[in-house]
Amino acid sequence: MTQPSRKYRVAYLVTHPIQYQAPLLRLIAAQPDIDLTVFFQSDLSLKAYRDEGFGRSIRWDVDLLEGYRSEFLPAIGRRDTIEGGRPFNYGISSRLRRGRFDVLWVHGTALWFNWVAMLAARMASIPVLMRDEATLISANRSAAKIWLKRQLFFHALGRVCAGFLAIGTLNRRYYLENGITAERIFPVPYCVDNGYFADRAAAAAPQREAFRAKLELEPGRPVILYASKLQRRKRAGDLLAAFAALREMNPARKPYLLFVGDGEQRRELEERARPLAGDVRFLGFMNQSELPAIFDLCDVFVLPSDQEPWGLVVNEAMNAGRAVIVSNQVGCGSDLVRDGVNGFVYPVGDAAALAKALASVLRDPAMTQAMGRASAEIIGGWDFQRDLDGLRAAIRHATAGRLT
Repeated sequence: MTQPSRKYRVAYLVTHPIQYQAPLLRLIAAQPDIDLTVFFQSDLSLKAYRDEGFGRSIRWDVDLLEGYRSEFLPAIGRRDTIEGGRPFNYGISSRLRRGRFDVLWVHGTALWFNWVAMLAARMASIPVLMRDEATLISANRSAAKIWLKRQLFFHALGRVCAGFLAIGTLNRRYYLENGITAERIFPVPYCVDNGYFADRAAAAAPQREAFRAKLELEPGRPVILYASKLQRRKRAGDLLAAFAALREMNPARKPYLLFVGDGEQRRELEERARPLAGDVRFLGFMNQSELPAIFDLCDVFVLPSDQEPWGLVVNEAMNAGRAVIVSNQVGCGSDLVRDGVNGFVYPVGDAAALAKALASVLRDPAMTQAMGRASAEIIGGWDFQRDLDGLRAAIRHATAGRLT
């Protein structure tokens, strides 16, 4: 391989090790033209911790630190929590200077320390790249708040940041709507480790019927899957209502509905599901390594959320070659879901429309399988290579005329 003419020194600031990001960071660190150092603010995710969204203690079963250089920033007080002003980190300025970094890549704008880091980088003449997941649908904002955010917040952000890394179409549109010019926006999409999920789903396929029997599901009946936190914002109740309506349609292929996940609504949903006999199952939280088998088991995956910036679990299901249905408030729908091709996008909160979409996907096994194949093809082109290409382009833009 030809050696690169430049090796870019990249500092990446993020709250804590994230299971979705770890494989991307390993890949970036392996590139011959990028020297990556990751700075974490918290070690929250490295041990068992209480996830308020799931309403329980969880511990990830995948390695979050292997394969790339990282450092946990010092903090005053506890570093194993992310809330309010905590953790109270320090030391980023000296590390940026010592590392002689070419760019600082920051994930998110909500934390005060991220702004401290961006200002420290600016004082050290280090250009900043911002990756955030906000979209026009990710929060309810009044007209006054939208105006103020553009005039004040984005005015300041635009002065501090040299480039913006868009996770998808809606995120890019959000930057444009708030005055960030197109030449400063680079596609670094929200992806998962496609190979991991596709390979493990394929490996699970030979044991599919045994897994079905373990869950006491009758052979031949289609499976509808929900896998996310059982929070009100996720609107799992809409799916339950749509499933009840689907049963009333008396489809020839009587489906099951599986809920994977935990959270504040679980008991309420279980109570609502009682009249649906054994056709609705609540399987609880499943860890990262367990998910490919449940994706392989299902015929269609549904994410009915409201104000969902992206929805990476949809990427995962598509890697198993499954049809997907999402609400129009799920950010990934604009990029990954094509109506009638690999699934459907329906109006959030419209259980009748969701039931109709489910009936369309499950009407014919051949159609269901064709949609699943289309999902696999679409997600095959939505991968980490796109992230590398976009990140490199953003780095070149940010450092133009700076490196010698």
